[in-house]
Amino acid sequence: MQVRAGDPREPGALACLEASHALMESLFPPEDNHYLSIDALRVPEISFFVAEDAGTVLGTIALARKDGYGEVKSMFVAPEARGRGVARRLLSHLEEVARGMGLPLLRLETGNLLEPAIALYTAQGYRRCGAFGDYAVNGTSVFMEKPLD
Repeated sequence: MQVRAGDPREPGALACLEASHALMESLFPPEDNHYLSIDALRVPEISFFVAEDAGTVLGTIALARKDGYGEVKSMFVAPEARGRGVARRLLSHLEEVARGMGLPLLRLETGNLLEPAIALYTAQGYRRCGAFGDYAVNGTSVFMEKPLD
């Protein structure tokens, strides 16, 4: 398995993103969904990555560069690839990229019903924090951060 820079429009990445968006829409009200559109993932402030094995995209992740921190976006692993360490590999790669950019901190917003994601982030050193950026406190968002020192 390798992690590489990707394009959200490539078929495997697009399939993962569409599955992620559908899952979020099935679990949370529209006002609590904060995923980025395919076009929004293609702006210069976003670095987008895919994990793949033998040419098959297994998952996606993106790094949004903000003022003073990076934000983890579009983290998703295809259901058939779960349990293989894909999410950890993606997150570790993103952290290395963020460190290389000199970002001191990573933050993320996830949903309270996404218990496996919250468990992964916690195991990787992320801790709950308050709302940040343009996010507002609501009944479903969980905010987390990790210093990159």
